Amino acid sequence: MIKLLSHLSFVSITTPDVEASVEFYKTQVGLTEVAREDDRVYLRCWGDYYSYSVVVVEGPEPGLETMAWRTSSAEALEEAAKRVEAAGIQGEWFDGYKIGRAYRFTGPQGHEMTLHWDVERHQAAAAEASIYPDRPEKRSKVAGAPRQLDHVTIAASDVDAFVKWYVDVLGFRFMARTVLDEAPISVFSVLTTNEKSHDLGVVLDGSSRAGRINHYAFWVDTREELLIAADTLMENGVPMEYGPNIHGIGEQTFLYYREPSSLRIELNTGGYRNYVPDWEARTWKPSLGSNNFYRNGAMPMSMTESFPPADGPSATEEGVPDEIKDALLNPYAKHGQG
Repeated sequence: MIKLLSHLSFVSITTPDVEASVEFYKTQVGLTEVAREDDRVYLRCWGDYYSYSVVVVEGPEPGLETMAWRTSSAEALEEAAKRVEAAGIQGEWFDGYKIGRAYRFTGPQGHEMTLHWDVERHQAAAAEASIYPDRPEKRSKVAGAPRQLDHVTIAASDVDAFVKWYVDVLGFRFMARTVLDEAPISVFSVLTTNEKSHDLGVVLDGSSRAGRINHYAFWVDTREELLIAADTLMENGVPMEYGPNIHGIGEQTFLYYREPSSLRIELNTGGYRNYVPDWEARTWKPSLGSNNFYRNGAMPMSMTESFPPADGPSATEEGVPDEIKDALLNPYAKHGQG
């Protein structure tokens, strides 16, 4: 099979208060507003090469409207659409804003995905043009502003089934997973379309609501920038939810915080690159430090929240044995493992 997808190109998120979210992204995160069209606000990271990185859309709840991937060619776009429909899912073609002819569909666990090949590349105004030819524009003046969009992590009721579908149908590479110490239950997996450890993550969702997102992430160049971002955000009254620390899977330095709608944002940096074409996914456990490389801190319970909020049953209310209830609810809650 030809390589279908190249990388995550943008995410589109919903928020009840568009102006509050947009202002936060501009003044606290360091994104630039580039356009407004049909009540949609388009923002970009200073180092992203295309017209936009994030789309903010009004909605009743915080959530993911769509996650968009650029294909590896025009032919790959056609092939990807054929493979989705051969798998029993009917999508639709549409003309996207500055991405031309695009294909969108809803995956088997309720997550909308957009595929496209055409793009309009960012052209900086003369005053914002970088002196460095490889940069699309000057570095942001906001401390710790991300260079690029990095990945999205969604929530799904069956982690293994989610992975299998996206590998079999769209050719994602399955890189690693976390299985409970207490039982053979997958609670987290990562996939990628390129050499990164992941640009798509999936966490176990015990609710009855499909199509939710746990977080999406930006990339900064160095750990020092990430620490400066944490420092600056705290001084501006934005609390850190989790981190800074390092994930075992992927080995990225991470930091989590929330935007005004309550949607979770991650900053990350570092990690390794994996170019092995026949890589076999590794299995981690929380006790090995899958989430916390140094195994020296517990993940806060708030990190188990995904979006939109769900009132359905949790995994611990579905006949799970008492000895693994706590582990399923928050596998990373014990101090000394991650």
